[in-house]
Amino acid sequence: MAKVNQDYLKLPGSYLFSEIGRRVREYEAAHPESQIIRLGIGDVTRPLCPAVIDALHKATDEMGSAETFHGYAPDLGYEFLRKTIAQKDYGDRGCDISAEEIFVSDGAKCDCGNIQEIFSKDNKIAVCDPVYPVYVDSNVMAGRAGEYDPVNELFSDVIYMPCDASNCFVPDFPKEVPDLIYLCFPNNPTGAVIAKSKLQQWVDYARSHGSVILYDAAYEAYICEEDIPHSIYECEGARECAIEFRSFSKTAGFTGLRLGYTVIPKDLKVEKTPLWNLWARRHGTKYNGAPYIVQRAGEAVYSDEGRAQVKEQIAYYMDNAKIILKELKSLGYDVYGGINAPYIWLKTPHDMTSWEFFDYLLKEANVVGTPGSGFGPHGEHYFRLTAFGDREKTIEALNRIKNI
Repeated sequence: MAKVNQDYLKLPGSYLFSEIGRRVREYEAAHPESQIIRLGIGDVTRPLCPAVIDALHKATDEMGSAETFHGYAPDLGYEFLRKTIAQKDYGDRGCDISAEEIFVSDGAKCDCGNIQEIFSKDNKIAVCDPVYPVYVDSNVMAGRAGEYDPVNELFSDVIYMPCDASNCFVPDFPKEVPDLIYLCFPNNPTGAVIAKSKLQQWVDYARSHGSVILYDAAYEAYICEEDIPHSIYECEGARECAIEFRSFSKTAGFTGLRLGYTVIPKDLKVEKTPLWNLWARRHGTKYNGAPYIVQRAGEAVYSDEGRAQVKEQIAYYMDNAKIILKELKSLGYDVYGGINAPYIWLKTPHDMTSWEFFDYLLKEANVVGTPGSGFGPHGEHYFRLTAFGDREKTIEALNRIKNI
């Protein structure tokens, strides 16, 4: 008789964005005349840049000829992309990362969720609170999170590191030493960033305790201020204690193409076992590689034309962020993020819960955001808006909020 994975049943309710989608659909069905503006889920809205489109067309034509056809991709990804990443994202920043240490995939979300498979179920994880839900949920599914307490909305075997305005949404070292430490900067959902000196302290902490940092740098392209590291490998000793995840989704608008990569240095070992070997085996066994045409599109992002065009897209979104920040501050909201990240994190007014504020904005302004409590208990009384919307709709959304 077949049995289900009981750990899946420990997950509370539906996935955050599924619940948002359900509420919006129900509201639209009851109010068909409404014109909803979505500033919630972090999906991009600008079209792919010309350099990427040209690369896609060229690679697609290659697939139509026997001489240039490509089937399964190499396990780690095509060398042309991995070499480009190693030079442009790491070598040019003084980071010692080789092409062989880069694993190309279909996105950072998948890698962040799957990386836990190469670690023992006995490992204790630490996460920021609020947190990107995938970090916690994937460990729940793996049986590593313990039991869920619906009152406190916490899992018994997860170390939560509170992040709020008092620590600038950057976690302090936990009292209990974790084995695996999830860090995300620029941060989703709060938009916070971490100074290089502080990140170096985390690297030193991990090395001294034998911990591994799982560093999500999906939004590094949005960093504009000095002394904000784009990669954890800018820190001394990070090769010995850190895995980094990167994404083309928000950097170059690849949410519809799917492309990302994970970096595992050859120096990183746990119990004298190189983690590179384990991830390579997992990658080769469970994954057949990102499509050739998509990897060629990724390569085009690093061309002179591609970089200039992608920079324009990022500037477009960050101009949206400036508009949101300015207008919300003028209305008296306490607002964070939106400077080095495409996310704006605001305090809900009048002590509303985050879901109360969600329903309020939906019904009174027909604007959709993301309730902070969906990212963890310390996200309660906060709310996330994204800068990924259309400019006119973003301005319209803020005008609606002004008028309620």
